[in-house]
Amino acid sequence: MTNMASRAPHHGAGSSRRPIVAVTMGDPAGIGPEIVVKALAAPELYAVCRPVVVGDIETIARTARAVRAPAAPKPVAAPREARFAHGTIDVLDLANVDLASLRMGAVQADAGRAAGQAVERAIRLAQAGEVDAIATAPINKEALWAAGYPYPGHTEMLQELTRSCESLTMFVIDRLRIFFLTRHVSLRDAIAQVTRARVRDTLGIMAQVLAELGLASPRLAVAALNPHAGEGGKMGDEETRQIGPGVEDGRAAGLDVSGPIPADSVFHLAAEGRFDAVLALYHDQGHIAAKMTDFYKTVSVTTGLPFVRTSVDHGTAFDIAGKGVASAVSMSEAIRVAAELASRRAANAARAGLGLL
Repeated sequence: MTNMASRAPHHGAGSSRRPIVAVTMGDPAGIGPEIVVKALAAPELYAVCRPVVVGDIETIARTARAVRAPAAPKPVAAPREARFAHGTIDVLDLANVDLASLRMGAVQADAGRAAGQAVERAIRLAQAGEVDAIATAPINKEALWAAGYPYPGHTEMLQELTRSCESLTMFVIDRLRIFFLTRHVSLRDAIAQVTRARVRDTLGIMAQVLAELGLASPRLAVAALNPHAGEGGKMGDEETRQIGPGVEDGRAAGLDVSGPIPADSVFHLAAEGRFDAVLALYHDQGHIAAKMTDFYKTVSVTTGLPFVRTSVDHGTAFDIAGKGVASAVSMSEAIRVAAELASRRAANAARAGLGLL
């Protein structure tokens, strides 16, 4: 059972006030600081949320100067001290980057440590109710490991530190929502994990997550694994042995679910509005569909946490780090979606508290 709605936001997602979004700086040797600064240079974000950056203020200040951002970084000791006004970038300063030794575009333990500490602080802020959501800039897994963190990435770190056991990744691209049955495993292992029970259970979690965000009876679809959904077993039998029975179990539990539907059409149908969400069976199946729909506006949402968390769906881009050419579209979208989901979540929780659901 997901715990996304276990804590009512302290700041305004269900009130007239804009939700507070903690924006982590990401790896300082990558494009994270640049896209954060560029995103917060746009006044539109301040109309939907109150952003506060969690990271090193000297890094943010240097980046702002380099990209000539029309905003001045201002240190704050806590989110409640922030101005949340366009033209000022409020930074909860961790003072954890030595700019003199920082090597842009390179894996280094100090950069990984700074990135990890920003995530840890943002989690504590969210757990304490000081912020309503977290939007994360990219980290580098090798740098994180070099700093002594054991996690494969953001998601596993968030799960461990919040003790969340049922976490799913959801991609949001305009009206298209994609969940993942498996992610960071080999294709061989992913196929082995496509089981009736896993499909059935994941569909249940998807429905609950979407209900918490205001979709009481979501229309779900499951992508097929094999070409043409296996052609009745002639091109693979996973659809008849595992996926189809899992879908039937979902229907028996009262879910509105279709599938398995060939992967070369199901995502298009969802983008057109036929379905509210699609269950992709493995990493690239869902990633390719999302990024071909809109590479820059794809936002990753980690569900099953006690707060909303979104992220850009790209890496640290070490090859262009420090050059001032990185696009901030995905970062802007991650912050905007975090605010939107936090508002929906709190409004839905408020309705539930009033007995309106």
